Amino acid sequence: MSDRIIFEDVSKFYGEILGVNRVNLSIPPGITSLVGPNGSGKTTLMNLMTGLVKPTRGRVQVLDYTTDNPEKLFKILGYSTQFDAFPKGLTGFQFVNSYLRLAGMDAESADLLAWKAIERVNLADDANRNIAGYSKGMRQRIRLAQALAHNPKVLVLDEPLNGLDPLARSEMIAVFRSTAAQGCYVIISSHILHEVDVISDQVILLSNGYVVAEGQISTVRSEIQEHPTQILIRCNRPRELAAKFLADEHTIEVAIHKDERGLLLKTRDADRFYLEMNLVA
Repeated sequence: MSDRIIFEDVSKFYGEILGVNRVNLSIPPGITSLVGPNGSGKTTLMNLMTGLVKPTRGRVQVLDYTTDNPEKLFKILGYSTQFDAFPKGLTGFQFVNSYLRLAGMDAESADLLAWKAIERVNLADDANRNIAGYSKGMRQRIRLAQALAHNPKVLVLDEPLNGLDPLARSEMIAVFRSTAAQGCYVIISSHILHEVDVISDQVILLSNGYVVAEGQISTVRSEIQEHPTQILIRCNRPRELAAKFLADEHTIEVAIHKDERGLLLKTRDADRFYLEMNLVA
């Protein structure tokens, strides 16, 4: 019996376009964050994990389930995509309930689980309102309720914090933590590392379809710091500014941009550089 989500030498190409390449991962229980810029491969990994796309090569296994049998896989997996789209005319309760009924549950069980999930995301008072009248945060929460309703062992959430105000973000994070505390595998994606570092048990950092770092947040941060950060600075006097930055011990390399309107700088300590830039400039 497997207790991990396994990616074994997995690659996915869309024609000639790379999705992810040579991914090897073993994801344990808890909150795991996939972090990287747009186009880095986060959504492709999630779609592979949920069986929505097939790998070009390699093997994906979710606990004891292969991803080529969605009927069985989605009994233990919940997925909330990044797309802010809903069937027209449904209330929040009808949205959650309808998916439970489609999964084969009887009316009584579906009603009970739908209300329980809606209460978990603090939407009980608005459950009978049409989703079209929901705020961005409410729509995010009702999608989370739908993914949670059947009590999955694995919860996959694509950009669940995107566009939320601080209060809505805090409420969502509380649900992530309580779900993970019950033994669930919570997989979330974000393009901002500091957005998820305080809630993640482990982080997987992606760039251009490759896993470039993985592990606990402290380990990932140290790996990032071992590699220089390149920063583009736009300015009117690039040569004068370059001379000042070259005097800093953390600066590795400075080059004038080809358009003569800025410079490219590599530093070992980006956080310190940003603080000192105000003094130099």
